[in-house]
Amino acid sequence: MPSKLSLKQLELIANDIREDIVHMLEVAGSGHSAGPLGLADIFTALYFDVLKHDPKNPDWRDRDILILSNGHCVPVRYAAMARAGYFDRKELLTLRQLGSRLQGHPERKRLPGLESTSGPLGCGLSQAAGIALAHKMDNILHRYIYVVMGDGETDEGNVWEAAMFAGDNHLSKIIAIIDRNNIQIDGPTEMVLPLEDYKAKWEAFGWHVLEIDGNNIEAVIDACAMAKAIVEKPVAIIAHTIPGKGVDFMEYDFHWHGMPPNVEQATKALQELRTLGGKIRSEHE
Repeated sequence: MPSKLSLKQLELIANDIREDIVHMLEVAGSGHSAGPLGLADIFTALYFDVLKHDPKNPDWRDRDILILSNGHCVPVRYAAMARAGYFDRKELLTLRQLGSRLQGHPERKRLPGLESTSGPLGCGLSQAAGIALAHKMDNILHRYIYVVMGDGETDEGNVWEAAMFAGDNHLSKIIAIIDRNNIQIDGPTEMVLPLEDYKAKWEAFGWHVLEIDGNNIEAVIDACAMAKAIVEKPVAIIAHTIPGKGVDFMEYDFHWHGMPPNVEQATKALQELRTLGGKIRSEHE
């Protein structure tokens, strides 16, 4: 179980996770930068405050379930898991290597603590709905199923079938956190396939909807707490984030959706993160 940390401690952990992501991707030479960096605050909130979990006993029967639907963002999950104590941080540098437990998309059987395998986009909510319905049938009421999704993947019809199913079955133990960063691999979401009015869409499928600043850790924690108070329907948290958060030359640029930094870019990014955007002097200078 995570111990309660101060907001400042959580913010520093999120920054450390961003550093890990940059280093991992630079060594791997492939992978996605913008989404994982933007999700660092959400995954810090989840692993260090919100989730009921035990890094030393990943299969604990009473744990909450966390599904990462947009599996290409898995570097942020690996970094958060390592920081939380699931495995040694040195293993992060094996990202995407042949035989590594840390593949470019999460594989459930490779690494204890992963609840699902996700490569094809749009499947995570269906997986969450299946688990939630099984728990409801078995009268398991003390476990929550969190599913982190990308806004771009909600172009998929499978997502809305699952949303309709979850709403119809009143699967209130599902808390979906949607990374509303407004980019996908082909460009801005609203140019590829417009999603707005996004909140109204989820509400129309029978969901309670919250909108937050997804880069505000306190807001993420508060929204998850509020979601647990909704007992008659599933909850969608639309978390507005900055893609590439923390690295100025990556922020808001959809080209970084599926591109890793090279050595020079990683050095520049790490310098920025280690100085919190120039606010402090780096010991690496």
